[in-house]
Amino acid sequence: MSKLRNLLGLIAGVILALSSGAHTFMGWQALSAELAKTNAPADLVTGLEIGWRWGGAAMLVMGTIVVTTFLKRYRGEPASTFAPALVAVTYLAFGAWSLFHSNYDPFFFVFIVPGALLAVASTGR
Repeated sequence: MSKLRNLLGLIAGVILALSSGAHTFMGWQALSAELAKTNAPADLVTGLEIGWRWGGAAMLVMGTIVVTTFLKRYRGEPASTFAPALVAVTYLAFGAWSLFHSNYDPFFFVFIVPGALLAVASTGR
C-alpha cells in the first residue's frame, strides 16, 4: 500500500507542476483577454498579472516539493510527508472555498482532485 500511496503522491505532484504552467500561461492569456474588454486601469491589470503569475510559481514550487518527497519515498529513502500534507490541506480548503464561492462551478475540482490524491498519499507510514 505504501508504494501505491507514493505513486499517488507522484501523480498529484506532477498534476500540480503541470497545472502551474497552464495557470501561468493559458490562464493569464484568457483572463487578460477578458480584462482588455473592460475599462480596467493598467495598474490594476498589472497587479492582477503579478498575483496571477505568483500563484503559478507557487503551484510549481509546491509540485516540485511533492514530487521530490514522493520520489524519495518511492525509492525507499526516508522523507517526511508533512509538507505534502500541508499542500493537500491548502488545495482541499481552497478548492472547497472556491467551489462554494463560485456557486459550485465544477471547474474548481481542479484543486480538490489533486488535493484529495495528495491527502491520501500523505497518510500512513
